[in-house]
This record gives sequence, C-alpha cells and structure tokens, in this order.
Amino acid sequence: MDLADKKVLVIGAARSGLAAAKIAKKFGSNVILSDAKQESELNVDFGDLRGLGIELRFGKQTDDLLRGVDLIIVSPAVPLRIPLLKEATAQGIRVISEVELAYGLAKSPICAVTGTNGKTTTVTLLGLLLATAFDKVGVGGNIGYPLSEAALDVGEGGCIAAEISSYQMEATKNFKPHISAILNVTPDHLKRHGSMEVYQAMKEKIFAQQTAEDFLVLNFDDELTRDMINRAACKVVYFSRQRELAEGAFVKNNRLVIKFNGTRHELCTVDELGIKGGHNVENALAASMIAFLAGAQVEGIVEVLKTFQGVEHRIEFVRELDGVKYYNDSKATNTDSAIKALETFAGHIVLIAGGDDKGTDLTDFLRLVKERVDNLILVGDAAARFKACAVDSGYPVEKISEAGYSMERAVDLAKGVARSPQVVLLSPACASFDMYSDFEERGRDFKRIINELK
Repeated sequence: MDLADKKVLVIGAARSGLAAAKIAKKFGSNVILSDAKQESELNVDFGDLRGLGIELRFGKQTDDLLRGVDLIIVSPAVPLRIPLLKEATAQGIRVISEVELAYGLAKSPICAVTGTNGKTTTVTLLGLLLATAFDKVGVGGNIGYPLSEAALDVGEGGCIAAEISSYQMEATKNFKPHISAILNVTPDHLKRHGSMEVYQAMKEKIFAQQTAEDFLVLNFDDELTRDMINRAACKVVYFSRQRELAEGAFVKNNRLVIKFNGTRHELCTVDELGIKGGHNVENALAASMIAFLAGAQVEGIVEVLKTFQGVEHRIEFVRELDGVKYYNDSKATNTDSAIKALETFAGHIVLIAGGDDKGTDLTDFLRLVKERVDNLILVGDAAARFKACAVDSGYPVEKISEAGYSMERAVDLAKGVARSPQVVLLSPACASFDMYSDFEERGRDFKRIINELK
C-alpha cells in the first residue's frame, strides 16, 4: 500500500485509530486524526502524535475535514453511516478500515478468525500453535493489539493470527487472509448492523476475496456457518464437536482428530485439554485445524493444547474464599456467550449479569438460568428488563437482587448469599459501556474487588 505523500484522515482515536495514524505518518502521509469527542473526554495521551506532526481535530466533524483527503482510515467503533463518511463516499474518497490497512502492509500470510463467540480464545491459542512452526508470529486485531502493528512487527517469513469483528469488516474490500475461519453466528450487534442478515453478511466478508489457493474453516455444527460453503470460492474445511467428518477436525472417542488429504492425525483427549467446557473444545478444534493448514506439526499442536489455560476475562478463575470459587467471565458480552459459561458449571451458580443492554432475546439464556442459577444479581442498564423477563420466565423473584451501577455492591450481595459448593460467576450477557470503557476494565474491576475481600 502506497501511503507516501498522501493526505490521510483517520476517524476515531481508539487503539486502532492511533496505530493507523502513526503508521500512515511513518510511511510518508500527511495525517489528520479526528474524534467526535473532545480531547478532555478521551483517556489518551496525544503527546507522541503531536510530536510526530500529526494534526489532531476533536469535536464536531464537518465536511471541511475532507478537503484534499486521499484516504480515510476508520476505527471499528465508527459506523459507515455517519454523515462525514457518507459525504466522503459521495466525493469518491476511499474509506478503509485499519484491518484493510494491515492487509495492505502485511508481508506474511494472515490467519483470520471471526464469529460471535470464542474469537479471543481461539486466536490466542492459534498464536501459540503457529509459534511452533514459525519464528515470527503476530497476534492482533480485535484482540486488543492493532493488526497493522502486528503485520509490521512480523514482516516477512512469519505468520499473523488475527481476531476480526463484524465492525472491522464494514470498511473492507480487498482483505484476503490465506486462512479464514468463522466459529459461529448468533444474534449480536444488531443495534449497529440493523438486522441478523447484515450482521452475517459482515462476517462472510472475511472470505469474500479468497480464491482456490486459500482455506476457509467453518463450524459444521452451526447451521448458518455450515451453509457458507455455498458462497465460498476457496477450499472449505469443517470442524465439528458433534460428529465425525470425512475431512476436517472433530472429536472421536473423546479424542480430537484431524483428517486431511487422506491422512489422519490424533491429537489429545478432551480431558487433556488445558481449557475446559464444550465451547472450548470447539475453539481448540478450530485453532488446531487452522494451525495445521498453516504448516504446524501435530506434535507441537498437542503440546500446546495440553498446556494452554485460556485467556483473561473468559471463565477466568479469580480466587476461592470460604469454600466459594469466583470466576470472571466479563468477555461474555452477549447471551450466547453467557450460556456457554453457565454450561461449564453443573449448577449452584450465583450469577452477576447485566450491563449495557443489547436488546437480544433472553429466552434460551433464562431457561439455563432457571436450571443452574441459585441467585441472580443484576447490574446496569439491563437490570430492569432482565428482572422482568426472568420473573416472566418463572424464575423466583425472591432470588433476584439489583445492585444498581455498583460492581462492589454486586460482589457484596454475591458474597452474602454464596456458600460452598456454590460458585460466583460474573457473566454479564451484556456490553459494558454503561459502567466501564470496555469489558476488560469491567473484568479487572471485578477481580480487584474479589481479591480485596476478607
């Protein structure tokens, strides 16, 4: 990608926007970074950007920002429907995502993973698996490290593991990973995309540019992902937790197996996996299949599968106090992810849920809550709706508590009722933006409070 002597406008001062601005400047662009918020509202030190000569514009974004601009790089949180970007499109200015920038700069193949749930665990595991086959491995994207920085760090001769969200795919046209994967598709981010159909279409853009030399790894057990083979021009390989496949990754006699091009490779048993739960078996199958296609050897894959313990904020054990174990699952920002967490435990759960309500249907989530949750503690904007729906579903109102917008209050309520062998689980089934900047801040605050309990 040629950025020299271009006027580049970066929209959004989050991690990917900051990275894009610095990289564009490094490659010779005249850069403007714009955010609709005022600088005082952003928890960012812009001193290094000012030192690089990057122009900063905060507040109302008017059409004069577009004057002379050759390229716009948009942060994932910024929807393409905002007036400024609509005007840019009308003027014929190219608008790309930071992911598209990364692809244009990458000199090593990209293994890109998307899906509603399981992305972070799968990509983190994939990075470790790839490291058994490549000296240089980058892990970036929606996982918290800008993909463009990961691509530059790796350079040539390595491999890149990328977590890709539906937001990141909105402004991509040429993004073409060598191996892509879609783990599952369930309702999420419908406020942003408007419908389930548009949301799924954003997911499918991950393989839209792939050709016969590329691979697409799909979840055979998910009806929506299984059908994507009919729209893929690349080689499709499935993974399945529920059935044996003629080709792909699957579970047979409690052991993970890969069959590909007439060969069969047995990996570890389900019990030997370092990560637990049925959803994590799927994540392990997907990551192993991707790594195998990328060139990893079976011996290295098995060793990593046995030792990998998971990621922060995903059913993360925090501590045990008075015989009660506390788990941080702040990454569960939708009901499907929270369901997977509830399924991990046999029952006797004190559940802390709620937050920034996505408005998704709660039927399946509450069915499992009735089966496995002894006490339900609700926080944030979603508390009133969650409580009303829980009562309507038949969950006892006397077992529901509300903690307002205080995680400390929620933990205090949980500690007050939890007794061994119960577990306390933070699995919100909601986004975090009503109380925190992101799910990571929410999870770390929960852990801080738990670790300070006496």
